[in-house]
Amino acid sequence: MKTELYPLVFEPILKDRIWGGIKLQSLLNKEIPTPTTGESWEISTVSGDVSLVANGVYSGLSINELISKYPTAILGTKVEKQFGIVFPLLFKFLDAKEDLSIQVHPNDELAKKRHNSFGKTEMWYVVQADENARIIVGFKEKSSPEEYLGHLKDKTLTTILKEIQVQQGDMFLLETGTIHAIGSGIVIAEIQQTSDITYRVYDWDRVDASGHSRELHIDLALDAINYDTVQAQKNYKKIPNKSNPAVQCSYFTTNFIPLDGNIVFKKNKESFTVLMCTEGEFELVSHDATIVFKKGQTVLIPAIISDFELRGKATLLEIYL
Repeated sequence: MKTELYPLVFEPILKDRIWGGIKLQSLLNKEIPTPTTGESWEISTVSGDVSLVANGVYSGLSINELISKYPTAILGTKVEKQFGIVFPLLFKFLDAKEDLSIQVHPNDELAKKRHNSFGKTEMWYVVQADENARIIVGFKEKSSPEEYLGHLKDKTLTTILKEIQVQQGDMFLLETGTIHAIGSGIVIAEIQQTSDITYRVYDWDRVDASGHSRELHIDLALDAINYDTVQAQKNYKKIPNKSNPAVQCSYFTTNFIPLDGNIVFKKNKESFTVLMCTEGEFELVSHDATIVFKKGQTVLIPAIISDFELRGKATLLEIYL
């Protein structure tokens, strides 16, 4: 079957959040519906939030419909063999005007057993950070369920958690079980397994406009938490016009591309490639077709498009399996 596939962009799925702000519009050019828009889901197959194509002849079709029609051509041989016609990753931009809750995500085994879902290994790339902005990632020292619960009860949980000040370009891999929170004043590009399972353990005692606090999942989180210390931050090179390895785990690979000119790719058709543009703009040239992408856009390059070129001046994250 002949396929006429091309680099795909999807309609952002915008989410109002109690901690959200306006930077998805001011920094990343999203048409936000509220001044507390916290998330832009760029590519999603989460039930109820399935992405629709925004460009070209497939505009309006869902990503699931396209993958059903062209599974190998879009996903790639390796991805299709592992996941069938399930798209395994979820891509987001987040604007944390306020602190997010302290939370944890279950591993594959727990998530499958409890929710019939993937677990949620994720990574963060800091797109922008205000002065003194910080994140919480893991424990300062090895802890235990008893110590953790005691501090949670006394509202002193943050005293045993590790805070890290962040700046633009910082990158973190959060394995499942890592207790964490994004602090206020940070915009993040997030890459994760296709899962929306979050166990919230502390939400800073805040309430919404109606005076309601958000649900906590303290019991569910207890055996999902990794009580050891973690080293989540990733160091990586920033050589121009190259794919600089940054994060590699069993769920995805992420490279950092400082584009200043051009770079030619020859892929093996085993996996799709996703590019997230966090600065600047670039042209993607494939099969004599040229498409322009700008800061704040995310593009899915089907696996069948194995040869392509990027031209321009931009900061990109390159993700594949």
